[in-house]
Amino acid sequence: MAKFEMDTDFIRKLAAILEETGLGEIELSDGERKIRVARPTTIAAPAAPIAMAPMAGTAAPVAVMPAVAASTDNGNHPGAVKSPMVGTVYLSPEPGKPVFVNVGDKVTAGQTLLIIEAMKTFNPIKTAKAGTVTQILIEDKQPVEFGQPLMIVE
Repeated sequence: MAKFEMDTDFIRKLAAILEETGLGEIELSDGERKIRVARPTTIAAPAAPIAMAPMAGTAAPVAVMPAVAASTDNGNHPGAVKSPMVGTVYLSPEPGKPVFVNVGDKVTAGQTLLIIEAMKTFNPIKTAKAGTVTQILIEDKQPVEFGQPLMIVE
C-alpha cells in the first residue's frame, strides 16, 4: 500500500473555506484517497415564542410557547449547542429508538446529542463539554438553520 502524502497547505486552505462559508465539514476524494476536514459542532435553539394566527370562523388561539422561556436569549448562553449546518434534526438514532438525551441527563464531552441530516448525510452533533442537558430547544424532525441554538448543556 502506498504511503498517503499529506499536503498541510491544502488542508489549511480547506479549513479556511470552512471558516469563510460557515460549513461544518468538507470531504473530497480522488480515487482511493479521501480527505475530510470538519469543525467541532455546537448547537442552540430559538428563543422567540411562536404565535398562531386566528383562522376564519374560529376563536383566536392561545400563543404556543417553545420549551424555553421567551425572556432568555439562548443563542448567547455559554452552554448553548448551536447548529453547525442547515438541515433536519433527529433526536434519536433511528425511528422508534430512544432519544440520544433528555432534559436532566448528564453528558460527557464528545457525547452525541442528536443528528442533523444535510444533503442525505447524517451528521452527529456532539457536546464540546461535560455537563447536564438543561434545555432541548428543538423538536424531532424539525428543520434548523446554521447557528440556531439546539440545546443548553450546563
